[in-house]
Amino acid sequence: MPDRALKANGWAMLAASVTTAGAIFVLRSLSGPVITAVPDPVISIIVLTGLVFFLPSFFAGIPAPILSMIAVHFHADRRGRALGAMFAAGAWGAILGTLAAGFVFISWLGSTGTLVVVAAVYAALGLQSLFAAGSLRGAGLGGVAVLVPVSLSFGAMNMPDPCTVESNYFCIRVIDTPSSAGGLTRLMVLDHLVHGAADQADARAMMTPHAMMLDGLARLRMEDRAAWSAFFVGGGSYSVPRGWHALGTPVQITVAEIDAAVTETAINAFWYEPGDDRIIHADARQTLSRESTRYDVIIGDAFSDIAVPQHLITREFFELVRARLTDEGVYLMNIIDHSDRLDVLASLITTARAVWPSVEIWAIPGHDPTETRRVFVMVAGEGPSMRSQIDHEGPMPLAAVRVAAASIEAILDSRAPIVFTDDYAPIDRLLGDRGDG
Repeated sequence: MPDRALKANGWAMLAASVTTAGAIFVLRSLSGPVITAVPDPVISIIVLTGLVFFLPSFFAGIPAPILSMIAVHFHADRRGRALGAMFAAGAWGAILGTLAAGFVFISWLGSTGTLVVVAAVYAALGLQSLFAAGSLRGAGLGGVAVLVPVSLSFGAMNMPDPCTVESNYFCIRVIDTPSSAGGLTRLMVLDHLVHGAADQADARAMMTPHAMMLDGLARLRMEDRAAWSAFFVGGGSYSVPRGWHALGTPVQITVAEIDAAVTETAINAFWYEPGDDRIIHADARQTLSRESTRYDVIIGDAFSDIAVPQHLITREFFELVRARLTDEGVYLMNIIDHSDRLDVLASLITTARAVWPSVEIWAIPGHDPTETRRVFVMVAGEGPSMRSQIDHEGPMPLAAVRVAAASIEAILDSRAPIVFTDDYAPIDRLLGDRGDG
């Protein structure tokens, strides 16, 4: 019976090797159709993850009960200890595997390299199990079967990489597009969304609505200052700091960008020259907590997919931001929400109002009704902005307006906004829930 069990275990591990090696092909072939067919980002991630990793997980899970049965068979007088040892080994394997994948393999090998290594380990364990079963014929067939994951792994390693740079956090892509003036515009895509853009010829040009509003609103609020300071929560393509340098804006810039690869890409591909800018590769909340420096402007522009990370939207974080602002300082925050829902917008307004006496929402007028998402910028401070419209000239002339107070109140009154806290900040659910309620 143990020999038969070991044979079954060997073939299960070889099946896990084949499906793991093939996962990269499944991912690249299905990601586009799934994201297109399933508009809800959370559901699309769940569906895609299931399609790609269900079979590898299924086959990799088969050995646990088989090996437990074998351990009990050979240690019948110590069944409890044998089962306990197997469960302990499984728990340690899960913990160490998770840590190694996130902090070692992805960092050094990337996602494709990690899958190749895992497939190789599965194949080796499968062959070892077949040899241990004493089945030379099975081991020979297993050796032939190993050619399948080897071929798939070789093919995966030689496939064109969709990422210009694969970092610990993102698949970073740099996409060139012609500008209206005949020059070159570059887009920074993190995973599957554009997070920044820059024009080669004109550093002052803000190529996205959110960059235009963050740039214009910060300068509007500081226009009477001879010099001021700004702290950026997230760097992205660094288009706003680059534009301020080109304008000669009298600002001292600090950027907290958690992903050093994003900064490196901005310097190498988006024509950003740091100069005297202070760049910290760390979490922005931790940076603000450690340091007591106060800033005239703090700009929140950090995103994980379309949602701001939860720890950067809570009342506690806003209280920290207010403590790090000067007396007349202002906090600007980029917000993305579904134009037909606005639950996230309403909750962020409510949360900010619990901290600041003045909270404004700015947007680009004339929004295309076919667009399912809309970009806003929240302005929170001790008092209102002195104007209700800003204009930006350049390759993409834009105007932004302050949303009327009556419209804001109507949004809040027609919803049940949440005060986001460190204990409860369900922004992913609010973005993902597209029901009619």
